[in-house]
Amino acid sequence: MKKIFSVLLLNLFVATNFCQSIKITKIEPSNWWAGMKTHKIQLMVYGENLNQYNASFNTPKITIQKIYALSNYDYSFIDISISQDIIPGDYKLKFSKGRDDIQIEFPILKRENPAERYKGFNSNDIVYLIMPDRFADGDTTNNKIDGMINDFKQGDPLARHGGDLEGIINHLNYFNDLGVTALWFTPVLENNHSISYHGYAATDLYKIDPRIGTNETYKELVNKTHQNGLKIIYDHVSNHISTNHPWIKNMPTSDWLNGTKENHMNAWHDKMVRWDIYKTQLTNDHLIKGWFVDDMADLNQENQFVKNYLIENTIWWIEYSGIDGIREDTYPYITSVFSSEWAKEILNEYPTFNIVGEVWTGETAFLAPYQKGSKLNKGLDTNLPVVTDFALQNAYSNFLRGKSDLYPIYNVLAHDFLYQNPNNLLVFADNHDIPRAMFEANGDVAKVKLVFTHLLTSRGIPQILYGTEIGMVGNTEHGYLRANFRGGFPGDKSNAFEENGRTDYENDLFSFFKKLIEIRKQYKSLSEGMLSHLAPINNVYIYTKKCKNETMLIMLNGSNSKKEVDGNILESVCGKNLKLFNVMNKSYLKIIDGKLTLEPMSANIFLVE
Repeated sequence: MKKIFSVLLLNLFVATNFCQSIKITKIEPSNWWAGMKTHKIQLMVYGENLNQYNASFNTPKITIQKIYALSNYDYSFIDISISQDIIPGDYKLKFSKGRDDIQIEFPILKRENPAERYKGFNSNDIVYLIMPDRFADGDTTNNKIDGMINDFKQGDPLARHGGDLEGIINHLNYFNDLGVTALWFTPVLENNHSISYHGYAATDLYKIDPRIGTNETYKELVNKTHQNGLKIIYDHVSNHISTNHPWIKNMPTSDWLNGTKENHMNAWHDKMVRWDIYKTQLTNDHLIKGWFVDDMADLNQENQFVKNYLIENTIWWIEYSGIDGIREDTYPYITSVFSSEWAKEILNEYPTFNIVGEVWTGETAFLAPYQKGSKLNKGLDTNLPVVTDFALQNAYSNFLRGKSDLYPIYNVLAHDFLYQNPNNLLVFADNHDIPRAMFEANGDVAKVKLVFTHLLTSRGIPQILYGTEIGMVGNTEHGYLRANFRGGFPGDKSNAFEENGRTDYENDLFSFFKKLIEIRKQYKSLSEGMLSHLAPINNVYIYTKKCKNETMLIMLNGSNSKKEVDGNILESVCGKNLKLFNVMNKSYLKIIDGKLTLEPMSANIFLVE
């Protein structure tokens, strides 16, 4: 009798559970596009009682491949296949459970003109890095949003200052005037988290932060930058999310994250671990599974649902907005199998696209294997085209601070044989995470000009941090080095976006950067040419860039005194009967008595005629 009663109770539980009403609150992605190579996708369904249901579309052109039942009935996943010949339109996805039938719209959109989108970036570009919250406030009505954490406070270096997408749109002409060709923004997704003005703690991966703009505004920004001849690089984060993300309070699966908010490993930040043949599993786990900081939950990309979600989310943003490239944050912290597949899927869908991975280590031997096709990588290919050249940045920093001469800069480039493609490196002297170049140089303008002359005439894809072109200084603290761009915010007493609003010091630097960028564009050998260099002698670094019939000679004097250069050395590099035209000041250089004199702390660019 007891056994029969137990069976009856079990049947009653199953029947009750089955009959509970199904509820759908959200589906991600909420749409897809016709004619995509990526036509088999996985939908993440949010709701209640998402178990023992059936699903179907109102067209045979979209088929259900598999429905995944989870132990958490608030989530489910559905694999679908979209026919390559489907006609764009509004389709219905029907969920059936017991007597319940729910229909959800699932639009299949027409793709926009690919010729105007997904252009990638390369050594012919000059990347301009912007932290949107600190650049310009074009819409003061969104500085505070109901239902979101209010940390808007001008003057507080760790608070939000109100910069937004409209502010960037309003200053597109400034970028054209300066001459940069690609804009990289720090992340713009919803970050409903305290001290998250930087954007790296997402709480919704399909939504632009309302305090910065809307999805529609972001798409408008991309379209308008394209119309202005500019490209957009999207800052993407696969490694972590905010601990305020709704997933944290209601995990889709028990292994959605590496650990929990209460119990997790901390990241040890040993980026060389992937290539360390003596590494321990513990060291590797602390890199891959450790939380970058306690407020940033580490996603488990080994979970197949997480993996699929991140890949499809990335493709969705590319297709929706039409961006040209991605900068992938904290690249070494992501599992290698995932990152390889992620990059492969993106570049398969968008062959003209480009991706740069942030690999924050100053040693070329550890940087080089991250680049796709590297002979140093004996394992799974990363499929990552571009890496950040922190080795060169370290050399720049030491020179700017007076800790070294020009030889370490030469030494970094002498290690380029380790790279599969040295021209596919993002080169920079400063960015949003490290002290500004002018701070490092203690205000020495000549030193800063020398470094950026090298940066824009050697090899790689140059990147400039917003405000560096007007000599912003800051300090070592993030909130201060990420200061507001003057003129972008209500109440600013002057406008550094305009020549008459800048000081003489600022205009001098702006004119220098503008001229240097013009020269880089005019003389293709500077961006595309073959580099040949001499080891620095007496802190004078000489190198050439050659492309077809064009030869450029660059001479850097990194000392505080005049230096003489032997004309015979120049002839050995450039040939005899030299005629050197200084492209910066439009004058010819004279070699007197077989000698050439360089001014103290100077950078010189010559066309060899």
